[in-house]
Amino acid sequence: MAFIKIDNIVVNTNYIAAIRLQGRTRSGEECVCLLIAIPSASLLQEDSISSNLYHYEWIEFTGDSARALRDYFTSFNNVIDLLPLCH
Repeated sequence: MAFIKIDNIVVNTNYIAAIRLQGRTRSGEECVCLLIAIPSASLLQEDSISSNLYHYEWIEFTGDSARALRDYFTSFNNVIDLLPLCH
């Protein structure tokens, strides 16, 4: 388990379901989006078994935060690239 801090948000990387490295906000600003899996309340109730253990929410980051996330998630130290660009 690892944690990453972006501005004033700390994210447990175990709950990152997907990352969109290239995106744009509605205003046209470049952004990076994280799809976060959020445990639903049923996880706290042991007697209840549900197929909806998580709900998902996209979080957008712009500016310096987006650049830092893009750098982090394109680093070979953090993510294995299955189709690396040939230089």
